[in-house]
Amino acid sequence: MPHYILIYILVLIAGASVSSFLGIYAFIKIKHAPGGKYFCVAAFLAAFFAVTYAFELMSQSLKDILLWVAVEYVAISFLPAVILLMCLDYTGRNVKRWMYIPLLGIPAVTLILHWTNSFHHLYYSSVGLRTGTAYPLANLEGGLWFFVQSVFLYFCMAASVCILLWQLRKVTFRFRMQILLMVAGLLVPPVSSIFYISGWSRGIDLGPVSMCLAFLFQGAALLRFQMFDVVPIARETVFEGLEEGVVVLNENDIVVDYNQAMKTVLPALTVHTIGRPLREVISANEQLASILCQGEECDYKLDQPEETLHFQVRFTPLKDKKGEKIGKIVMFINVTERVQMEKQLQKLARLDGLTGILNRTFFLGQAEAACRQLQKEEGVVSIIMFDIDHFKRVNDTFGHEAGDRVLTSIAHRVGKNMQTNDLFGRYGGEEFIIFLPHASLPEARERAESIRTAIAETVIQLGEETLSVTSSFGLSHTRIQAGSPDSPVQELMREADQALYTAKRNGRNRVQVFKQAL
Repeated sequence: MPHYILIYILVLIAGASVSSFLGIYAFIKIKHAPGGKYFCVAAFLAAFFAVTYAFELMSQSLKDILLWVAVEYVAISFLPAVILLMCLDYTGRNVKRWMYIPLLGIPAVTLILHWTNSFHHLYYSSVGLRTGTAYPLANLEGGLWFFVQSVFLYFCMAASVCILLWQLRKVTFRFRMQILLMVAGLLVPPVSSIFYISGWSRGIDLGPVSMCLAFLFQGAALLRFQMFDVVPIARETVFEGLEEGVVVLNENDIVVDYNQAMKTVLPALTVHTIGRPLREVISANEQLASILCQGEECDYKLDQPEETLHFQVRFTPLKDKKGEKIGKIVMFINVTERVQMEKQLQKLARLDGLTGILNRTFFLGQAEAACRQLQKEEGVVSIIMFDIDHFKRVNDTFGHEAGDRVLTSIAHRVGKNMQTNDLFGRYGGEEFIIFLPHASLPEARERAESIRTAIAETVIQLGEETLSVTSSFGLSHTRIQAGSPDSPVQELMREADQALYTAKRNGRNRVQVFKQAL
């Protein structure tokens, strides 16, 4: 056996040992990490390839050589697909189920065609021993499927390199070294194939040892940079996947990093802002600059053309292992949904659910507040109460849905007659109440008559039918003396209610003033 063959066999055994060690280490430590399980399989396949090729080189007959070549193809067929799956999983790309069909189907077909080649010669068109060599080496001429497998192999390797290089632009220096080592490892087998095809390797296939050498690069990344322990995808899926906007600053408030969600808050952030002082980046937004410089938790409102966003700003100090502050994380938590819900709850707390006007409780609170303001000086106030005539008949004839339609239509029509300081609410059922500050009795009566006429003229569409209703009004009025200790709201409401029932007794569809207010 020539000495260079012996040396190469020893190199193969050494390479297989290293790949096996990496596969065992990966299985124990990182099999559940992104790409970890495929790394384990690829490492064991590379070791298997190297050992079986060593046995091929030690074979003395064509029959023994072909036997070991057939065994080698268990690794040769599936290694490219496993490496591609490793890179896809490592960078966080989802592998669709249908993708497993070509990725594992082509290697399976390769293995079957290789083992049955003597029947069809689709994989090797001819099989023999090389001539003019001091040692028996196989001379195998590729057939149709051999070239299909070759294209598949180079496609998988090229795709793996492209996937890693694409990830390179998203990561920091630490992760770039990981990815560059992985890329370097993946480039070794194609380079070695050039030596084999050109004949520079004396007929020896450098593929097995190049695969083991490739995993030396992967091992360097694994042990030195914790390749599968702290992976770039962790940053992309966690940091970039956060709904909250995050910007990382060092102790001098220099921008160190940010995620894409932060660009909603601060569109000026780009890759070119990394390393620049934050004050320069946000110089155009004085409010935001003030918030970030103060460094205190607060709320921030961002007005956009489509909508207004609300954020809660939080600051988290970054400390090194000695506990010394080295920077801070500023997080913008989007609380727009919560703020909108709070506003909706506030709206529900003050508005009537059916008509959309003030409910009774909120109306009374606002009326009392307005009267307290009038008690500081002196002024007049009027209250109008009205309800819909024969409303029960509407419900009984047309149904409660029609009754609700009448209430909302009347509330909408009366609402158009309200002025800035007026209060308009639903008192209960079909009864409504209006608070008119600073309105004299004649003015209040004129307003009531105007509203009564507007209601009578309102035509309500109920399917194919139309409906008109009338209303009865009660009006009360008083003057509030400066410094008066008591609120007149409850008394005015009682008086307006009495006047309302007088209007009903007198024939409905009229305005009745409480007699003491005359």
